Amino acid sequence: MQLILGLILALVIAFLAYGAHSLSRSGAFAAAVVGTVIFGIGGWQWAILLLTFFVTSSALTRAFKKRKQALSEKFSKGGERDAGQVFGNGGIATIFAALHIFYPEAAWPWIGFAASLAAVNADTWATELGVLNPHPPRMIIDLRKIVEKGTSGGISMVGTLASLAGAAIIGILASLLGPQPASASTAMIITLAGLFGSLFDSFLGATVQAMYFCPKDNKETEKHPLHTCGAETFHIRGWRWLDNDWVNFACGAAGVMVALIGMSF
Repeated sequence: MQLILGLILALVIAFLAYGAHSLSRSGAFAAAVVGTVIFGIGGWQWAILLLTFFVTSSALTRAFKKRKQALSEKFSKGGERDAGQVFGNGGIATIFAALHIFYPEAAWPWIGFAASLAAVNADTWATELGVLNPHPPRMIIDLRKIVEKGTSGGISMVGTLASLAGAAIIGILASLLGPQPASASTAMIITLAGLFGSLFDSFLGATVQAMYFCPKDNKETEKHPLHTCGAETFHIRGWRWLDNDWVNFACGAAGVMVALIGMSF
């Protein structure tokens, strides 16, 4: 019965998000799959964490649109999340929700689930709010190098603080709703794990994520094969297979690793 209710809830949310243009058609299908597993297997506590990520990230994507318009040419995709983005952000969380079936009494599936969402939420908040930083960001691997806003691997004070806040909201909720008694240490570990995952995302963006160049606009971009202007982009650095969706997946995985190690002490 819980699985059926989870499916119904997931379908309703996916349909509403599709109607609000927060999800593409493929994104709505993927969200229904992710939601069914997490809502149907995990229950309402797991649903609250997932919805916190989805609602806040969608709201921030829509906020400050005018400031972000000039940056859209850099990002591989627009504001409507497709299946790749949904699975990239929610894939790790879905895996840990599924593991809850086999280890219903264990706390680590919940910790892994929460940490992955803390990481991707931290990354989303940093991306969406980092544009508010009054100064251009600096490359994470060389803080002396100033880059354009929206550049993969660029970090700023506002973006980092936003990342910390995005991780903290998940960390606090995870501590309050988890199977173990609420504790400040659990909230702190998940928060720090989320922040680490976000910074790891930036590190990958600065080093091995596939990046392209538009000769017409003379811009570095994630878009391929065509840039916003319609010109063909060509590969300049990084692993061709490592697009932003895989980087987001790695972000969640890094958060899980840090949280599970932290909880073992």
